[in-house]
Amino acid sequence: MKIVRVNMSNLTVTAADPPPEYGLLGGRALSSRIVADEVPPACHPLGPHNKLVFAPGLLAGTNAPSSGRLSVGGKSPLTGTIKESNAGGVCGQKLASLGIGALVIEGRAADKGWHVLVIGEGGMELKPAGDLVGKGCYEVNERLRAGYGPQIGVICIGPAGEMLMKAAGVSTSDREGGPGRYAGRGGLGAVMGSKGLKAIVVNTRKSFETPVADKDRFRKASQVLTKALQNHAVTGQALPTYGTAVLVNIINEAGGLPTRNFSAGRFEEAAATGGEAMAEAVKQRGGAGKMGHPCHPGCVIRCSNVIPDEKGGLLCAPVEYESTWALGANCGIGNLDHIATLNRLCNDLGLDTIETGVTLAVLMEAGVLAFGDGERAIELLDRELRHGTPLGRIIGAGAAVAGQVYGLTRVPVVKGQGMPAYDPRAVKGIGVTYATSSMGADHTAGYATATNVLKVGGFVDPLKAEGQVELSRNLQVATAFLDSTGLCLFTAFALLDVPEALQAVADLIAARTGRDFTVDDAVRYGQEVLRVERAFNAAAGFTAAHDRLPEFMKEEALPPHNTVFDVRDEELDAVYNF
Repeated sequence: MKIVRVNMSNLTVTAADPPPEYGLLGGRALSSRIVADEVPPACHPLGPHNKLVFAPGLLAGTNAPSSGRLSVGGKSPLTGTIKESNAGGVCGQKLASLGIGALVIEGRAADKGWHVLVIGEGGMELKPAGDLVGKGCYEVNERLRAGYGPQIGVICIGPAGEMLMKAAGVSTSDREGGPGRYAGRGGLGAVMGSKGLKAIVVNTRKSFETPVADKDRFRKASQVLTKALQNHAVTGQALPTYGTAVLVNIINEAGGLPTRNFSAGRFEEAAATGGEAMAEAVKQRGGAGKMGHPCHPGCVIRCSNVIPDEKGGLLCAPVEYESTWALGANCGIGNLDHIATLNRLCNDLGLDTIETGVTLAVLMEAGVLAFGDGERAIELLDRELRHGTPLGRIIGAGAAVAGQVYGLTRVPVVKGQGMPAYDPRAVKGIGVTYATSSMGADHTAGYATATNVLKVGGFVDPLKAEGQVELSRNLQVATAFLDSTGLCLFTAFALLDVPEALQAVADLIAARTGRDFTVDDAVRYGQEVLRVERAFNAAAGFTAAHDRLPEFMKEEALPPHNTVFDVRDEELDAVYNF
């Protein structure tokens, strides 16, 4: 595997072997290590010293099930911390199949204009972006596919990234050439914009050509993991049938679905916005609609979807749980078509749906628009944000900035990043993760909801403080490892419940690399990733005082359980005591 460096200051592209100490690093482990080694912790995230790293996981480019995730890393403009944001789509498999372990974008284009990086078997080169500048991600994908062919993968930013908005994400294309697979969190689209890089074209038909040292052992381990995923109730039944939004009704019933800017834990119109409603819309409208859609080649979970409009045409692909919550319940919007339209706008503009929905709800709290007004929310994104008006730039700056501008105290952020779709007062394990993650409020950093609500891997009462720190700690370690393999986070459901599945992952790493690798090694691997990230943040000025939830969550009781977040500060400070 090569490390490819793209210097936007002098417009050169070079490739070299990684140093020996990077030998077993992939995905998040590699992106965070490169950032920690090469980015000054105190640098401005949009300045020339930050770097943007694309790193396929260790298993990407193989036929291991659900292993094609791509890590995108850098210093976050939104949080000021180290950041890894994770995306599906076709590009992780393709980059790995081309022998690229990491793609590092460095320097800054200054007055050299906007560029497109083209990577393929024939070499790598930077080309002027031309009239792609200013275009939304849908048009960018269409034009690049028309020019290079349908076999390509596309990584790009929309107008939000070009305008260096903190809520900007990085789009990666799906198998049909849509732009809806996002490394959304942390504002890394703005980092890509600061480099003057509009898009990356991965021009290859390859998807599964990463070398494997022991093919027979790899095949057997892959079969074990595939069977575990297909037989598990969550990954084999619920997710492929109803998608990730199957969680809407489950979390709503648990009283943890943040509603109207985290003022309640249940939404009266939740059923109209969840996975069951989406499946019914697909059934009734037909046409382009589809459930059980894989986000990347080789996925056996197939938890994604294509939501059709009233005439059966493509409205949005996909509408995931976090998006339908952020743009729905959190904003008091119960119209699925409005939610899907807002989601499509985020995909086109290059925005993180979570940060955008949290920001819109903060603006609703401020009276800029009314809770439930989906049409006005659509107008704000399509007119104000697309054209970079002052209000549009406030939206694009994220929830923390919006709260500061309007003088609000109920602003659900940690380290400047908006909270995802689980209220910490009703799902306290995820609250510990939000508070202590090295990347701001991030549910994927340690998905305690699995055990708190879904009772996967045991059960820890979500309404009690006891046991939450240990739960979050263990899951943060496991997730840091999983993010480094390229495996989808949802494989964790089977890994937590099926011991032979976890062993299979260790066997896959050993067979792929030709090195000994055990389950215990996986734990140590995850711990080391977290140590690297925490050390970067400490050098950037972050302390234990930043590992806290907003004040209002300790004081405002959340209906219907009327609970507050009561995990003590000293317990939060012990999360990283491995």
